[in-house]
Amino acid sequence: MNFDYNETQGMIAESIRDFAEKNIRPNIMEWDETQHFPVDLFKQLGEMGYMGVLVPEEYGGSGLGYHEYITVIEEISKVDPSIGLSVAAHNSLCTNHILTFGNEEQKKKWLPKLATAEFIGAWGLTEHNTGSDAGGMNTTAVKDGDHWVVNGAKNFITHAKSGDVAVVIVRTGEKGDSRGMTAFVFEKGMPGFTSGKKENKLGMRASETAELVFDNCRIPDANRLGEVGEGFIQAMKVLDGGRISIGALSLGIAKGAYEAALKYSKERHQFGQPISSFQGIAFKLADMATEIEASELLLHKAAFLKNNHKPVTLAGAMGKMYSSEVCVRVANEAVQIHGGYGYTKDYPVEKFYRDAKLCTIGEGTTEIQKLVISRNLLKD
Repeated sequence: MNFDYNETQGMIAESIRDFAEKNIRPNIMEWDETQHFPVDLFKQLGEMGYMGVLVPEEYGGSGLGYHEYITVIEEISKVDPSIGLSVAAHNSLCTNHILTFGNEEQKKKWLPKLATAEFIGAWGLTEHNTGSDAGGMNTTAVKDGDHWVVNGAKNFITHAKSGDVAVVIVRTGEKGDSRGMTAFVFEKGMPGFTSGKKENKLGMRASETAELVFDNCRIPDANRLGEVGEGFIQAMKVLDGGRISIGALSLGIAKGAYEAALKYSKERHQFGQPISSFQGIAFKLADMATEIEASELLLHKAAFLKNNHKPVTLAGAMGKMYSSEVCVRVANEAVQIHGGYGYTKDYPVEKFYRDAKLCTIGEGTTEIQKLVISRNLLKD
């Protein structure tokens, strides 16, 4: 097996590093402290092809695979994880749902604008009362002629306010029935479709998170993705790929925190020598580097399976679970290596520390990943 970057990955990594140093790094703390969602930045990333990484060229995308996609998310997240999160949510959830389950007319209508970031995409499954228990959702759609009337709200939705289109899964059957939910594409400006409360978050503060609200919103049946009742099954398949992207986000956070800690440990002197010369610090770095390496291998195995259309549920869940827990541990140790300075905003590790925790929660908690993994191990 060849573990080197392929030529495309190398070009992507170099391109994003240059872009991030120029356009992201100078603004990190301002965006974080003001919770500013930099829409113009995503338009620029769209022009570069990074908002339609997996979308075929015929629909205006880059037509790349999951190894390249991991590279995109990882390299952005090494600089600012909140930007990496938004790129991941746009690509893996909204855009990929339409790519995977839309008909040809729907793909031609929405994918070119999503792939170039002319449209910012959102994706809605979670509600106030249903997180892991998505089947208990209360947002409903009732058929009325050639339209559906939707009522309810979705919570913790990335790009809920700034998004131009949103793929949303709503209940069209009985509560708790896995075949009682259906996916629709909502467009900004539809009467009865609005955004609500924006969350004031611990981390990932430049990635917008808010409510989607539906008040007798009439949506054409033409905006339905797939068959009635397939929404939950579609969502689970979309999340299989989404787990790779959150794993890549976690990998970027871990690498960013590790590299900052490594650099600091060589520069910081105590007792007449760099702190990296002390075994207590050196062993921390050894553990961090090893866990990062393991995360990367797990994620690229999942990417290989996904690219080759092989079952990816188990590998994706393992990669997401492990890499997200690793990024929390690595960020924690990076702060510890920095000592008191790690607790200040003068160094980048405090932000990696705050941003990391979301990775063990979003797109399926660690506990849900363990459930997915164990069920797959035991089903035979």
